[in-house]
Amino acid sequence: MTAAVPEVLLLDGVLDAEQAAATVRSILADQLPDGAIPWFRGGHLDPWDHTEAAMALDTAGEHAAAEAAYRWLADHQNADGSWYAGYTEGEVTNASKETNFCAYVAVGAWHHHLSTGDDAFLERLWPTVRRALDFTVGLRLPDGPIAWRLDEDGTAPQEALLTGSSSILHALRCGLAIADYLEEPQPDWELAAGRLRHAIAHHPERFLDKDRYSMDWYYPVLGTALRGPAAAERIARDWDRFVVPGLGARCVSDRPWVTGGESAELALALWACGQSDRAVEILRWIQHLRHTDGSYWTGYVFEDDAIWPEERTTWTAGALLLAVAALGGDHATVAVFGGDQLPSGLVVNDCCTA
Repeated sequence: MTAAVPEVLLLDGVLDAEQAAATVRSILADQLPDGAIPWFRGGHLDPWDHTEAAMALDTAGEHAAAEAAYRWLADHQNADGSWYAGYTEGEVTNASKETNFCAYVAVGAWHHHLSTGDDAFLERLWPTVRRALDFTVGLRLPDGPIAWRLDEDGTAPQEALLTGSSSILHALRCGLAIADYLEEPQPDWELAAGRLRHAIAHHPERFLDKDRYSMDWYYPVLGTALRGPAAAERIARDWDRFVVPGLGARCVSDRPWVTGGESAELALALWACGQSDRAVEILRWIQHLRHTDGSYWTGYVFEDDAIWPEERTTWTAGALLLAVAALGGDHATVAVFGGDQLPSGLVVNDCCTA
């Protein structure tokens, strides 16, 4: 690391200065020379988790490393604006194209710009962001959601995922913020964002049923579709189904398995809807997943008292750092995940918004 850890990453009972520095180093240690951030050294990379880890590096002031991660995305973007769903050491290992993976570069790009004030970076990455969001919006379905993937044969299932669509909404709003800043209007994104937000908030039947997954519970909040009473009501509704006191959040409701990434993202969603005390409590609970080198185990099966899987993932550490940064008042993280500083998108009064 090149600088002291910012105070925004210090949180009593979660991270002190030495611990925060170690967690940042754990991500840097797994980043490859070309900027790629796999789940762990020698492991799989997907564009979404790569971007989440890059955002975490920006919260720590590791801006050069974060910029290298965005250069990797620019260098590996497909001609149609997409990325493949999986890479291992530079080789494609999953040739499908998942829309939320492709869109998330917009969240990272806006976060990096807010962290650094680097206009030249934003202008260089803008064509990458524009192509990525055009690809994503090109797979929207008639009733507002966006198809969750494009298969290798060029076909797209006419199905949408609530978690993925919530993430896409967040990406579209960040993309619109970039477009506004660069004075490059994107009315098609604005319309898509409005219809998507309406579907997420009011039409759960338009998405595949993944109700057993905790991400479908909190992602409409994390992805900025819900705020205020609607967000609080959603969190309260399934709290007891997913949260295991003292351990964290389950990945799925019917398994005795808590995961660090879902728990940290839940904490970020709690902060976003004004429940900071609960957010801090969740982050303190998941310190049982912390390794001595500052990284975090992916999950814990509490019925067996067993770490599983036996991997420490960059995105788990990244999610925790982002949640701590939001609670600490980091300007870029607050602006990106708070939602109230992002363009809202339009909702038109037609059959898609009934």
